[in-house]
Amino acid sequence: MNNIIEKETIRYKLEQREIDNLSEYATKSRFSLGRKREEDICNLRTCFQRDRDRILHSKAFRRLKHKTQVFLSPFDDHFRTRLTHTLEVSQIGRTIARALDLNEDLVEAVALGHDLGHTPFGHCGEGVLNELVDGGFHHNIQSVRVVEVLENLNLCRETIDGILTHTWGYKPKTPEAQVVQLADKIAYINHDIEDSIRAGIISESDLPKDCINYFSSIQSRRLNKMITEIINNSMGRPEVSMSEEGWFYTTKLRQWMFDNVYIDSPAKLEEEKARKVIRELFLLYSDMLRPMCEESKIERIVTDYISGMTDRYAVEKFKEHFVPRGLQSSAKEDYLFKLAKIID
Repeated sequence: MNNIIEKETIRYKLEQREIDNLSEYATKSRFSLGRKREEDICNLRTCFQRDRDRILHSKAFRRLKHKTQVFLSPFDDHFRTRLTHTLEVSQIGRTIARALDLNEDLVEAVALGHDLGHTPFGHCGEGVLNELVDGGFHHNIQSVRVVEVLENLNLCRETIDGILTHTWGYKPKTPEAQVVQLADKIAYINHDIEDSIRAGIISESDLPKDCINYFSSIQSRRLNKMITEIINNSMGRPEVSMSEEGWFYTTKLRQWMFDNVYIDSPAKLEEEKARKVIRELFLLYSDMLRPMCEESKIERIVTDYISGMTDRYAVEKFKEHFVPRGLQSSAKEDYLFKLAKIID
């Protein structure tokens, strides 16, 4: 009787649709490796849809809107933040997954969760924590910690694997995670070019001529070319990858961005200040915890706290502890009311 009822649920129909329509290489939600803790099955959503929704509603996801992508705490509303980067990765990933008949829900879940553990001030903040923390700090590992421990989302093993392996150098276990690994690179190369041009750091004419001849100087065409190369090269194959020629020019363009924008450019002028903020807060909080906490736990607690901060929250905490403030008056509007009495 229970099996009959189960087959009438929307979730069961969605799972069956995946089995009937997706590629033989796609990860089907009905055959997921499951979660660390068993829980009741949802009648409306597949397990990967639930993962996506849990990430989307997490506090860590909301904080991404005030975390740096490349340009620290930008005042221009059109520069990317860690949140808009995440959404662009998701969009690119879904486009590739749909074309290849892979599991779009799993791709979206991984994409939305891949940067949850990123620090304030982007890779600059990550670099400081990597120097301070015993054993180093890596945002992909921290992203897994966010969903497994700090927010306790109990995600599927496939989603966890994709979040962990989105960083280059890891080998994803599913084609969906391979999609996100590529989508992440494509997204940041292209939107960082656009943001750098907007900031006046580079111009289109500065970009490597052979890369532009291959992809185009127009961002939408360049992005479309990269995505198309992945799709054409991966159709009907168990692994997702870009064509050899396309990957050559993609990595060359990425290296050019490292040499001209990411490492030494006007975009990095404020980074030493940002590094000081992270370093001083780390030492401060470590000292604050010593009277009340075991030494072995302090580094972990402080790392979790600081890595979860937004740019502006980190700056405010730094000001609170290290920048002197004048005496605060509780009657800030007294003069306003005084003027109301004396002016006709």
